[in-house]
Amino acid sequence: MGTAISELVPKKEIGLEYLNGRTVGIDAYNTIYQFISIIRGPDGAPLQDSHGNTTSNLSGLLYRTTALIEKGIKPVFVFDGKPHKLKHSTLKERDRIRAEAKEKYEAALKEGNLEGARKEAVRSTKITGQIVSDSKKLLELMGLPVIMAPSEGEAQISVMAKDGKFYGCVSQDMDCLLFGAPVLLRNLAISGKRKMPGRSAYVEVKPEKIELAETLRELGIDRRKLIWLGILIGTDFNEKFPRIGPKTALKLVRENGSFEKIIEAAKHEPEFDYREIEEIFLNPEATKEYEIKFSEPNPQGITDFLVGERDFGEERVKSALEKLLTGLEQKSEQRRLWDWGK
Repeated sequence: MGTAISELVPKKEIGLEYLNGRTVGIDAYNTIYQFISIIRGPDGAPLQDSHGNTTSNLSGLLYRTTALIEKGIKPVFVFDGKPHKLKHSTLKERDRIRAEAKEKYEAALKEGNLEGARKEAVRSTKITGQIVSDSKKLLELMGLPVIMAPSEGEAQISVMAKDGKFYGCVSQDMDCLLFGAPVLLRNLAISGKRKMPGRSAYVEVKPEKIELAETLRELGIDRRKLIWLGILIGTDFNEKFPRIGPKTALKLVRENGSFEKIIEAAKHEPEFDYREIEEIFLNPEATKEYEIKFSEPNPQGITDFLVGERDFGEERVKSALEKLLTGLEQKSEQRRLWDWGK
């Protein structure tokens, strides 16, 4: 997902306390995907209620978002709208990969290979309409703003961050930098100890801050060339150039003043129009018609939904709600979320 420029980008580890009092835009689909990928049973299956509805997303949204609010962070969730036409081939390829992974998952289960099953289960992760609607319902019951982007969620968040509505964009995808986000925040949804795929070892995952200005300065390029860099190694809207990795791509954009020259140097004529992809990132599709409004959480509504409809344990939900309400009170002079959110 996104463009693979992570190894080139300067990162700074931060604590959640660093974001105290700041409003952040959260890439909802990306974050929900992380929750569904990570919060799973021993056999790799996501958490489900008695009716077969996936609940890993709800668990992550309730407990992790509460942890962010306890640190004084003001989260606004932005959901994807209609995919760009150039993304259709990428989505089709993802569907193929998921179907293949599902077959391997079922085969691994039959063999009793739980480690292999879990690996393939993660690769088969898909966000369904039910997962999206459940996620929106919970966030609204928690009193948190939910914004619908006309197209890419990362594009909407990036534009809002440039307009000063958000301190930064919360996403694992580097695309936000190509869309012009001043600050990208990673690992907010997945920080902590995480098991390494295929190994018994664990790694500590910490929140990271990436600044666009610093990235451009360190790489010695401008934002247009950063977009060219992304195009060379592949984005959600185009296939990568063959035999070109991040370091080679950086060398090419540094040494050439036009993408036509890059094409000549790479000795590869792409089947797509790079100008169309460049335009997607330079002028992101985003709406100005939104409202960032925090409201009073609905504890009873949350309990009815999670405990009554999605089989959550009542005591765990009660504990999370106490933390949520306490966290909101601590961040508000008037001890009310609607005051804190203004």
